[in-house]
Amino acid sequence: MATASPTQFKYLDPQALGRLKNLSLAARLVVEGFFAGMHKSPHRGFSVEFAEHREYTPGVDPRHIDWKVFGRRDKLYVKQYEEETSLRCYIVLDKSNSMSYGTVGGMSKLEYSSFLAASLAYLVAFQHDAVGLITLDDEVRDMVPPRQGPGHLRVLMDRLEAIEPGGETSLAESFHQLAETIKRRSVVIIISDLFDDPDAIVSGLKHFRHRKHDVIVFQTLDPDELSFPFDDVSRIEDMETGREITSDPRAFRNSYLEELGRFLDTLREGCLTSHIDYSVAETGTPFDQFLGAYLARRHQLM
Repeated sequence: MATASPTQFKYLDPQALGRLKNLSLAARLVVEGFFAGMHKSPHRGFSVEFAEHREYTPGVDPRHIDWKVFGRRDKLYVKQYEEETSLRCYIVLDKSNSMSYGTVGGMSKLEYSSFLAASLAYLVAFQHDAVGLITLDDEVRDMVPPRQGPGHLRVLMDRLEAIEPGGETSLAESFHQLAETIKRRSVVIIISDLFDDPDAIVSGLKHFRHRKHDVIVFQTLDPDELSFPFDDVSRIEDMETGREITSDPRAFRNSYLEELGRFLDTLREGCLTSHIDYSVAETGTPFDQFLGAYLARRHQLM
């Protein structure tokens, strides 16, 4: 398949894509699409994988009659199969101000997430599936519906390169809005630091599942956010609100790590109980290494 050349775009790394070329993103749950492909559809048809029998009715192609069943039951039954379909994938990218944080000399969370988004879009397009892009902060900012083809992939890459961080985080509300907006069953990949009320986040993610979407969450965090290596910090400023907090450095670090642990546990458990794929994407890990390990693990569990 001819796709956008990786050398044309900032977030398409040719070497990384070369390492990911033998991997693909498959739907683990039932999805809907327009074209025949590798993913199960909620609709029935005469296709590849046997599903069940139904009684024969006049007009149905007799080639689909199961004569073995007729011999046992003396009644005509037709083999019914799972119709396969192309995957429809929405990549939801958080571009709020908190995503601009990055360790000195490393990528910001937004840059890292953009590399993940671009690589996933390329892989989905390469397997002849439809991919779209949604960006948000305190509200949905950009929404490119899923389509196929190299021209559409170029549109997505251009949108990714134009993204600038901005706005406060209001993810939960946006998730509820998107869950109602995305009508067809799809794979929804959320790439965000998820810095919002964790219970509200889980509620929003469950809304996607209630709408029958296959949900993947990549929580993108900087190593500093996970370990808080600062032992001389007495003042912290919120990147989104500008609010400052002053505290004893050691007490602040202990309190921060305890709260972080509760925050991550709530998200992890909420996703687990709702059959949502959840992984922490640490920006200190090469993005293609993280993505390759995730896709390989996902295929093993299918």
